[in-house]
Amino acid sequence: MHAQKENKDSEYNIPHDGSTRVKIFTDSGTIIVKLYDSTVLHRDNFVKLVKEGFFDSLLFHRIIPQFMIQGGDPTSKYAQPGEMLGSGGGDMERIPAEFHQSYIHKKGALAAARDGNPQKASSACQFYLVEGKVITPAELDMIEQQKGFKYTPEQRKIYTTIGGTPFLDQDYTVFGEIEHGFDVVHKIIKAPRDSRDRPLGDIRMKIELLTPATKQ
Repeated sequence: MHAQKENKDSEYNIPHDGSTRVKIFTDSGTIIVKLYDSTVLHRDNFVKLVKEGFFDSLLFHRIIPQFMIQGGDPTSKYAQPGEMLGSGGGDMERIPAEFHQSYIHKKGALAAARDGNPQKASSACQFYLVEGKVITPAELDMIEQQKGFKYTPEQRKIYTTIGGTPFLDQDYTVFGEIEHGFDVVHKIIKAPRDSRDRPLGDIRMKIELLTPATKQ
């Protein structure tokens, strides 16, 4: 069993760089996400929940094209069709915000959802994966002015050519990024949804830690 799993994981060409990665399984395919070491509180909390099997069978309960897909609400596991979701996990201790200028809401970013608390502390369990859209230089100029910081030339290039959701930067903690399987996000985000952006058909997840295959 272990050998088969290593061979399967080796298909993704996972580098031996010491970084923590997870595999998000869905009916639409598998997503490989790298967790950032600099956001250690979010990384360690996410890994803990993954090891506990917390996310298994939970839903991606909110999908918005050109924005993001969101999941991790523990109440979604047994939710009835059409039931409003998104407030689950509120009894869990929030994670302090970990903002880094180098981590932006580019296409494929993994970030923590949160409620409207003044400290901008994150939900302990709900997360989202960014699809976003291409941003114009003028839009970036306006966001910089509103937020009081400057993007690097490379970050501006990312937003104006690849896309993302820059209006969320420094308000929600980015703690990882998709390395493989963004096409899966694109498939999920196109699913039919109701007026509250919940998919009409349940889109469940299972998350496991990913270990690089042993070199032969």
